[in-house]
Amino acid sequence: MTDSMFEISGDTAIVTGSSTGIGRAIVERFTATGVDVVVSSRDQERVDAVASAINDSNRPGKALPIECDIRDWEAIETLAEATETELGQIDILVNNAGASFEAPFEELSQNAWKTIVDINLNGTFNFSRIVGEKMIENDGGHIINVSSVAARDGAPMMTHYAAAKSGLNSLTRTLGYEWAKYDINLNGIMPGLVATEGLESQRGISASDIDTDTVNRQIGLPEEIASVAQFLTSPAANYIQGETIVVEGVPRIPHTEHHDVE
Repeated sequence: MTDSMFEISGDTAIVTGSSTGIGRAIVERFTATGVDVVVSSRDQERVDAVASAINDSNRPGKALPIECDIRDWEAIETLAEATETELGQIDILVNNAGASFEAPFEELSQNAWKTIVDINLNGTFNFSRIVGEKMIENDGGHIINVSSVAARDGAPMMTHYAAAKSGLNSLTRTLGYEWAKYDINLNGIMPGLVATEGLESQRGISASDIDTDTVNRQIGLPEEIASVAQFLTSPAANYIQGETIVVEGVPRIPHTEHHDVE
């Protein structure tokens, strides 16, 4: 297999929820490999800062900051049109935006449940419908849905989040089947614990605490998720369809004795 199998330069991508964490790492990776990227979140100032840092660097790809709420159909349509106008045909969509908070199920209000499902599942539907229609017209593309191991394992105190992400995995598999005929390569990534700003605020764990030279760990870096995103949007992944790839380090196998992990 040659390096050209992993080549994605010259493409145009949209990455939702890309002002911080995994989304930002994917944007930085894509632009470093020559992909032009729309940086998107609900906060214009934050996406402006990310795009400016990228455009002031020596990365061959450029960044276009666009504020967008993934729950707002018209805002997504506007973003898609602006992408085509400024950067050209959309080749890649990464549905990364997500949100959650901890609460026991009996304390979840209808609004709380709806909000988390809207962001983590319905937002992906919205973007996939709007951008996917353009990909169908343009004879194909790549879509990546960023899920969570909470979809597989459950997540006490975050039932709303786990349920939404589980639905996202099913969407990935089913739509991967339906849209293969349009030459749309559609897969997901299911990260375990990743050293993002959120993890640092919740658990006090930062990227500087992670030794990436060891296999024996259960916490990864956003850049390691970005590597999988690059792979899934490259020709090397053409025979992978409708799958959600788990990226979590040492498997979390309960009720067994095994060596300690970091």
